[in-house]
Amino acid sequence: MRLLLVEDDALLADGLARSLKQSGYRPEIAADALTAERWLATENFALCILDLGLPDLDGSTLLQGLRQRNQRLPVLVLSARLALEERVRLLDLGADDYVVKPVALVELEARIRALMRRGQPAPEPQIRLGRLRLDSLGKRAWMDEQALELTAREWAALEFLAHRLNRIVSKEQITQALYSWDEEITPNAIEKFISRLRSKLEPAGVTIQTVRGLGYYLEKPADAST
Repeated sequence: MRLLLVEDDALLADGLARSLKQSGYRPEIAADALTAERWLATENFALCILDLGLPDLDGSTLLQGLRQRNQRLPVLVLSARLALEERVRLLDLGADDYVVKPVALVELEARIRALMRRGQPAPEPQIRLGRLRLDSLGKRAWMDEQALELTAREWAALEFLAHRLNRIVSKEQITQALYSWDEEITPNAIEKFISRLRSKLEPAGVTIQTVRGLGYYLEKPADAST
């Protein structure tokens, strides 16, 4: 899961980033608002951790701009400002949570998990795609009544694509979805395991289509239902 950490204190940012990496996250650090805005305009993130006291712009202005552009990225404000009025103001501006520094790392990560759960709809427990059946709770797939042998990475990719039927997803999106299984997933590696997954699904009449330069999509069979 890719996070944007907007923090101008280099020592604190490095410590937080190291801790988040150990927990399976993929943090990118922006030391000022200008860098953060450039990241947000060109890259995809699951969540933003935002300091307020930035050298070039107050973090609240950055947050306000995000919401005015209708970017619904979850934002967790991490600030030393204690005043109740300030916390209320930031929440009214569109912050999803407000944590006062210093904060225990275990609490910060718990807050991140809570925000991510809040923003994600519960997956369909059963998905049927022609002869293919997916069990999101058990993390297994069957072709008719025969279980498919899938690696953890193949299952995660299949579930990710199945919840986005007929929608193109990029290699970057797949990388983010699979990050917890491998910290260094290259585009070439994605091509290889998508190819293996495609060959396992073909007997069930389920096709993963490649859109050159854009990514992949799982084609919905004519008799598929969810």
